[in-house]
Amino acid sequence: MTFILAGDIMHQDSGGHESVIEAGGIQWMTAGSGLIHAEVSSPTFKRTGGDLEILQLWVNLPAKHKMTEPQYTGLQKADIPEVVEDEGRIVINAVSGNWLGTAGAMQPLTDIQLATVEMKAGGKLMLTIPAERTIFFYTIRGQLRVNGEQTEARRLLEFNHDGDELQIEALSDAVVLLGHAAPFQEPIVAAGPFVMNTNAEIQQAYQDYQAGKFGTWEG
Repeated sequence: MTFILAGDIMHQDSGGHESVIEAGGIQWMTAGSGLIHAEVSSPTFKRTGGDLEILQLWVNLPAKHKMTEPQYTGLQKADIPEVVEDEGRIVINAVSGNWLGTAGAMQPLTDIQLATVEMKAGGKLMLTIPAERTIFFYTIRGQLRVNGEQTEARRLLEFNHDGDELQIEALSDAVVLLGHAAPFQEPIVAAGPFVMNTNAEIQQAYQDYQAGKFGTWEG
């Protein structure tokens, strides 16, 4: 899951998917049973230069979906629904799931809700998130007060599971990457680019890659 904040990213993979996604857009790639891919700057960006900033999350899949068919979706900023709150001081870019009654651009295999939230100084947002869910909260830019505690850019917040209200106040113009989901309660084993549930599955993934089962790459 890649968020393009500045510049662009060109995607190509062994499943035949290609795109160039610009600032404000996202890439959602489900590796599933395996594919080979590349993420690089576009030829245009290489010629003209400029700022390049991305954030990439690796989103785990439950065991029952680990071997799903690989998929890729690239969306520009205009493809992502906006939810406007607090008289325009808050804009939620609804990437996946459902945000205040608005369906996100993606409805993934699992109930994971992801969004970027653009906030003007003084803007306030209150969300209800069930206490049993895990929250991902990363401040990309600006200063915030979150549930009474102050935080700033490049900080990742950790929450207790003792309440269901998330109160956010922008102390300056700010941008947040926000997500939440229910934990799978499954073991995780990671090695190299692979995330599975057992060591045996990791070894099988390496064997499948070496046998060319992830497709071939030319170029």
